[in-house]
Amino acid sequence: MTASPMAETDTQPQPRTGADRRRAPLVLRNRAFGAVWLGQVLTQAAVRMFQVGVSWWIVAYAVPGARGLASGLFMAVCTLPAVALAPVVAGAVARAAHRSVLRTAAAVAGAASAALALWAYGGGLPLATVYAAGLALATCQAFFDPCLTTSVPELVDDADIETATGFELSTQSLAGLSGALLGALAVDRAGVAGLAAGCAAAYLGAAVLVASARFRTVAADGADGAAAPPRRRPLRRILAELPSVRRILICFTAANLFTAAVFVVIPLYTRSVLFGGGGTVALLEASLGTGALVGAFTGTRVPGRPTVAGAWCLGLMALALALPGLFAQRPVFAGCLAVAGWCAGAVSVRFVALFQRMVPTADKPGFFAVMQAVLGASLPVASLVFGSAGDFLSPQTLCLVQGVGLLPAACALALLGSRTPDPAVAEPAGGER
Repeated sequence: MTASPMAETDTQPQPRTGADRRRAPLVLRNRAFGAVWLGQVLTQAAVRMFQVGVSWWIVAYAVPGARGLASGLFMAVCTLPAVALAPVVAGAVARAAHRSVLRTAAAVAGAASAALALWAYGGGLPLATVYAAGLALATCQAFFDPCLTTSVPELVDDADIETATGFELSTQSLAGLSGALLGALAVDRAGVAGLAAGCAAAYLGAAVLVASARFRTVAADGADGAAAPPRRRPLRRILAELPSVRRILICFTAANLFTAAVFVVIPLYTRSVLFGGGGTVALLEASLGTGALVGAFTGTRVPGRPTVAGAWCLGLMALALALPGLFAQRPVFAGCLAVAGWCAGAVSVRFVALFQRMVPTADKPGFFAVMQAVLGASLPVASLVFGSAGDFLSPQTLCLVQGVGLLPAACALALLGSRTPDPAVAEPAGGER
């Protein structure tokens, strides 16, 4: 990153003593990172709450027929911005002050949620309007997430990057947990109006937190550590010069074709197999989120090289997602989702920490936008395919398809073997530290 896009940022406060650093966790001893991290928790919780709540609203209340297609289409709409806007996001993150991007994204999402809440309170809410709101919130999140990942070195010291990555990735787990607990229950009790009002409060709170944080200027690679002009390169070239990273992203893109379907399967399974309500959806989503949260904080303890550990985790996830297709009990489904969530959280920490070390600073805005787009490219397809299939196949069959479909991706990741370095010893590309 360069100094020029960061005109709005300030320097960080004076560091605390070594004893304080050992006693306090990162989010407490680094107030700027703690505020931005909490802002991400709020934004991702809001978007997850909205997606879970609307998916349940579609299946249980709004659509009498073709529920699978309608819910799958909604999830597809919510995943399109991260893919379609990747070049735009990369350019905005590279040019603009990161605090401004984060603050604006949260504020715009809060305004969109508030507008939807007012419309819903007035009655006569069209389904297309809810789809449009989902698209707007997902668009804001498509800017927020890669911008925050790129901003990590501006908020923490180099020695804290892995710890900060674990906290940052844990937000998805916290969001999955809190958002899932509240989304379906909010719809059962307060409808879409109450759901949107809660999302608006979360987004606006996140905007205030980000605005209060201080970012420091990080100089790009250059002589004497001086700031250099931005080195803009085509996004495809960034991946072309990182072959190991490219292969990993391809493996996980293939895996996402089957893992992402769980968000469509859960409401269908709840209604058609478990005959439950919003509370059951909340339990299942919370199980997935709790597992991912634990995985985000324990992922660095998984032994082995990233590719080997990732392959084993994908294999275990395949088993966890397939078992509910054979045993249709709520405790089985909840337990399997917790295991699948743990695998996802552990794998994410290992590989994002690796990418933070391997990708040069100047390329990080483009790379993390590309990463989000590449991994997200399979999500609309998975949502539409599994959602449409859910109108013809039982949710139990869909669970079996998920498990079987993950196995080739796990094998491909294992075959990468020693081609990929361990993040603990990997040198950053270009010699950056």
